[in-house]
Amino acid sequence: MDINELIRQIEIKESELEKKYHRVLPRNEYLNDRWEKAERLGFSKGANIYDTSYVFGDVKVGEKTWIGPFTLLDGTGGLEIGAYCNISSGVQIYTHSSLDWVITRGNAEYVHSKTEIGDCVYIGSQCVIDKGVKIGNHSVIGANSYVNKSFPDYSIIAGTPAKLIGTIEISEGVPRYKFIK
Repeated sequence: MDINELIRQIEIKESELEKKYHRVLPRNEYLNDRWEKAERLGFSKGANIYDTSYVFGDVKVGEKTWIGPFTLLDGTGGLEIGAYCNISSGVQIYTHSSLDWVITRGNAEYVHSKTEIGDCVYIGSQCVIDKGVKIGNHSVIGANSYVNKSFPDYSIIAGTPAKLIGTIEISEGVPRYKFIK
């Protein structure tokens, strides 16, 4: 296929998606299938990940998890993300730190620690999650938060550094959000 045919194919796909979903993506996204990329990475059934996402090391992702554009998943220390999660645009999740290595002119090693995100977790855009953090099931992390400690199931957290700002109760499939005053 020559370049003109490739451009024509992209334009056709672009037009179809714009009509169907009212969205226009960067052209590289039309060349790749998010579900195929997730499958190639060994993620669970129905997970998807944008072409602009970076994945390093050992990353495990549960079924039906959506990983948005411009995300970074560092699995060099082991990263597990549960099922039915939403990892919004620009989220960075780390499992290592080079701080000790840098301040000792390379005399200290990188520090690695497994990071775990439970099932049914919503992570708002532009969040940074530090190494070794564990986020419980059915939790929400507000946009632009820096998470440097662990939180239990049903937590609503936000801020820099993140703190518990509320809890979630689910009754008959309907969530209720209770905020700390």
